[in-house]
Amino acid sequence: MLQSDRSRPEVVTGPLGEAMKRESLPPPNTSRWVVRRKAEVVAAVDGGLLSIGEACDRYGLTLEELASWQRAIEREGMPGLRATRVQHYRQVHERQGRWS
Repeated sequence: MLQSDRSRPEVVTGPLGEAMKRESLPPPNTSRWVVRRKAEVVAAVDGGLLSIGEACDRYGLTLEELASWQRAIEREGMPGLRATRVQHYRQVHERQGRWS
């Protein structure tokens, strides 16, 4: 089901509790994905500010990449988005039988 612009919220709560609008999202040409920017995109999708397709198109992400960001936040919070910690968290969850 497609969501019309009228039914979308104008403001959602960002990852640090701040109000986020479409204008405050990372720019479409973002090439350096720090934890905060990844978390902002996930919050925008989860809050309905952007659809999954819009986020992938706008930022040149694959569906798998965006889904991995969402899973990382669900499991570990924002620290799970750190590129240097991905392998550590993967090993922890594999041992617990939770990685998928």
